[in-house]
Amino acid sequence: MPLYLAAHGASVQQIGIVAAAYPLVWGAGQLATGWLSDHTGRKPLITAGMLVQAAALGLLVAGDGAFPASLAAAVLLGIGTAMVYPTLIAAVSDATQPRDRARTVGVYRFWRDFGFVAGALIAGLGADAASPRTAILVVAVLTAASGLLVAATSWQRRQRLEPQPVR
Repeated sequence: MPLYLAAHGASVQQIGIVAAAYPLVWGAGQLATGWLSDHTGRKPLITAGMLVQAAALGLLVAGDGAFPASLAAAVLLGIGTAMVYPTLIAAVSDATQPRDRARTVGVYRFWRDFGFVAGALIAGLGADAASPRTAILVVAVLTAASGLLVAATSWQRRQRLEPQPVR
C-alpha cells in the first residue's frame, strides 16, 4: 500500500497514517473478534473477514490512491484481518486433538507464512508485468474467492474431549 500511495503522489505523512491504520485496527480488533468467534462460530467470521479484505482492496484501487479512500481501505483491511487472523488459528485448533495441537498449528503457520511470501512474489511480478492496480485487483479477487470457498465448504467443529477423572 505505501508504494501504491507513493506512486499516486501521497505525502510521506499520508503514507505513514495509512500504513499505521491497518496494523492498529487489526491488532485492536483481534481483542473483540477472538471472543466473537467463540460465540458465533469460526466460519462466519472467516467468510466475512475475507470478503471485507477483498472489498478494502477494491476500494483502494477505486480510490486511485486518494488519501481518504486509502485510509478507509486500510481501516477495512484491518477489520477484515482482525476477523480472519485469530479465527483461522482457532479453527485449526478446534479441528485438532490437544496432543497434536502444537504441531498442527505450527504446520498451519508455516503454510500461512509461506503464502505471504508467495503472495508478495506474485503481486510484485504481476505489478511489473501489468500494473500495480491490476496486481491489487487480482489479490482482491483471490481473497474474495477464498471467502466464498469457505462459505461453500461444509465443516463442523470437532467436539472437545472432556478430561476423564483419574481413578
